[in-house]
Amino acid sequence: MLRPNVRIRRGHRDAAVLGFPVITWGLGMRRREFIALLGGAAAWAHSANAQTPAIGFLSSRSARDSVKVVAAFGKGLGEAGFTDGKNLSIEYRYADGALDRLPEMAAELVKRPISVLVAVGGSNSAMAAKRASSTIPIVFVI
Repeated sequence: MLRPNVRIRRGHRDAAVLGFPVITWGLGMRRREFIALLGGAAAWAHSANAQTPAIGFLSSRSARDSVKVVAAFGKGLGEAGFTDGKNLSIEYRYADGALDRLPEMAAELVKRPISVLVAVGGSNSAMAAKRASSTIPIVFVI
């Protein structure tokens, strides 16, 4: 069984600057483990709410620029047994490069009944998500 240890790894300087701990498992977390963790968080919140779990997805990029990330995200969720529209709902928000819109979009997502907030597209998305909520779990990719 892998035990998580919280430490700052080389290459994760943005995370350290933002004040986020970097959790690693031995040689690093694999994509499936990451998606399983995300799905587990959604399922945990689902059992507490007894409704379809929802994920907020915040990107500083446009929908067109995020096609590959969204496809990989959906594929990973599918591998963990989650399908958007069946047993999960995903609320997407794209800033289209307008970084000043990120705080407003993050605040809009946290007002919705989401279980997890995923922030992609750089540290600006992560910071907007962190400022918007201190209670909703945030998963970010820099």
